[in-house]
Amino acid sequence: MAVGREIKKKIGSVENTQKVTNAMQMVAASKMRRTQDQMNEARPYAHRIRDVIAHLANANPEYKHVFMQTRAIKRVGYIVVTSDKGQCGGLNANLLRTLVRQMHEQQTNGIDVDLSLIGKKAAAFFRSVGGNVVAAISEVGETPELETLLGGVKVMLDAFEDGQIDRLDILSNEFVNTMTQSPTFNQLLPLEPSDDDSKGRTWDYLYEPDARELVEGLVRRYVESQVYQAVVENGACEQAARMIAMKNATENAEKVIDELNLIYNNARQAAITQEIAEIVGGAAAV
Repeated sequence: MAVGREIKKKIGSVENTQKVTNAMQMVAASKMRRTQDQMNEARPYAHRIRDVIAHLANANPEYKHVFMQTRAIKRVGYIVVTSDKGQCGGLNANLLRTLVRQMHEQQTNGIDVDLSLIGKKAAAFFRSVGGNVVAAISEVGETPELETLLGGVKVMLDAFEDGQIDRLDILSNEFVNTMTQSPTFNQLLPLEPSDDDSKGRTWDYLYEPDARELVEGLVRRYVESQVYQAVVENGACEQAARMIAMKNATENAEKVIDELNLIYNNARQAAITQEIAEIVGGAAAV
């Protein structure tokens, strides 16, 4: 029964695939817990320094850093955070689709776009579709280090400081829950003032030792912390999306196996019926 052997071979192949996807699901679940811990550890600092910067932008500082200065937008810079690896469902595709839509809107309004890419998926995408990529970083790993990210961040900070770009945004996936990851834009520069209940008030700060030195260091640490937070949060999103994708793949493989088994049993029964009919026909002829 040649047909039956072919079906059996397909069933074996799908079963092997199912074992792989099931193993990948368990690995992703284990990594997701670690990446969630990293994300939760980084969040308090990132949120707190964002609050400090927002209040500082509302203040009347002795020294107004160039990162606080708003100007007419002619060129926008985007720091784009994707994963290095695939097999995580539509995580990267949804984010890049959101970015392309935003870039199209900017270009329609006569605004140019510069890109600093983090992750192999973003780099591969813009190699194929084109774009003004000024920096690209990959292989950040599952436990990213800030030093690895500083090169791409510094390129964009220097571009803003030199007036080459007029606004800097970061696009990454926000971890909502295990089932939901949302592509999110956040404006990094110019620094946005606080929009809390005290809006409309201003503060005066006393700086020690020097306003310029302190503000210069603070705003750079702020941008670096937001980028680092985006990378670790995107890592948690990646593992959650991969776990769900591999779970779905495992379940789909089970459905395919059931369907192939049904086809195999039908083919086997048809073959047996045919053999019986041939035997009975031969006996009748005798």
